[in-house]
Amino acid sequence: MQNDPLDLQGIDYVEFYVANARQSAHFYRTALGLKPVAYAGLETGSRDRASFVLSRRNVRFVLTAPLLPDPQHPVAAFVAQHGDGVKDIALRVANAEAAYVEAVRRGATGVQEPTVIQDGGGRVVKASIATYGNVLHSFIQRDGYEGPFMPGFQAIANPPPVPDTGLAAIDHIVGNVELGAMNEWVEFYRDVLGFKQLIHFDDADISTEYSALMSKVMQNGSGRIKFPINEPAEGRKKSQIEEYLEYNGTPGVQHIALATGNILASVDALASHGMAFLRVPESYYAELESRVGKIDEQVEDLARRGVLVDRDEEGYLLQIFSQPVQDRPTLFYEIIQRKGSRGFGKGNFKALFEAIEREQDKRGNL
Repeated sequence: MQNDPLDLQGIDYVEFYVANARQSAHFYRTALGLKPVAYAGLETGSRDRASFVLSRRNVRFVLTAPLLPDPQHPVAAFVAQHGDGVKDIALRVANAEAAYVEAVRRGATGVQEPTVIQDGGGRVVKASIATYGNVLHSFIQRDGYEGPFMPGFQAIANPPPVPDTGLAAIDHIVGNVELGAMNEWVEFYRDVLGFKQLIHFDDADISTEYSALMSKVMQNGSGRIKFPINEPAEGRKKSQIEEYLEYNGTPGVQHIALATGNILASVDALASHGMAFLRVPESYYAELESRVGKIDEQVEDLARRGVLVDRDEEGYLLQIFSQPVQDRPTLFYEIIQRKGSRGFGKGNFKALFEAIEREQDKRGNL
């Protein structure tokens, strides 16, 4: 947006706090096909934490773990409370200081004032604000930085091979907040970051016999950044959002949707390397064509993999959801392919919710 001091250009990276960054990097390399590109740790002068940076096309993840046996260390304290999870959704900006000053003026809570970090590759300016739970948004100004990630990191020489999973970009990132807090965070993204509400789903849209949730999708002006916000709704039993909040301890990132140009090939590659996906009943596919109309894919190919389809007035999308990727039933992934649709799979909510409830029941948490 012209003359907007924030001028959000996209998601620069997502940083996870984890118990063991080296082992987490192995998972993200072998399961999701992300390439290790940079490292910071004892060998680079970082004495309290180790970080691995992995990327694929427009997806960049940073995995950070504590190095010292100090339960008060911010990374260790995060992992003790939440388990492995998303700490920072970093946003690329033209001017980090201007973005930070304006965000704080609009009501954001500052966490890190604008800080210049530099080395032989140039300089990066970073500033951070608080969002829901213990999640941050950092503003990242790169100024043509030429290093492998940012100052303090070294390139990983001769990285091991990665499978071709076809993942290309972050489509959206979903946050779970407590009952009654969704509108507060919708207003935060509107008033502080200049987002607009794209879609609203209520408990009539996303419900089963037992549980329900409500969701509002917030999007920045360019449409490059989309953040749905979920809260639980009243139901007979515990919803997936309530289960998440119980095991995460606070609001946080529920799932990250990764875009692909060929979801069938991506699911095959991901599944062959250990990614487990939710399954819906076979009856879903018996009714698919009558519900969504003509599609390019063969229904039997979708059914074999468990891929869901939904259509809106602009086209259709294909999507599938993973099981949680850590021991706690918290963070998971969505794989999505868009063929015109800019929606979020409203027609799949009931089938998906029921599939999640079956998994909750297995865990004794429904």
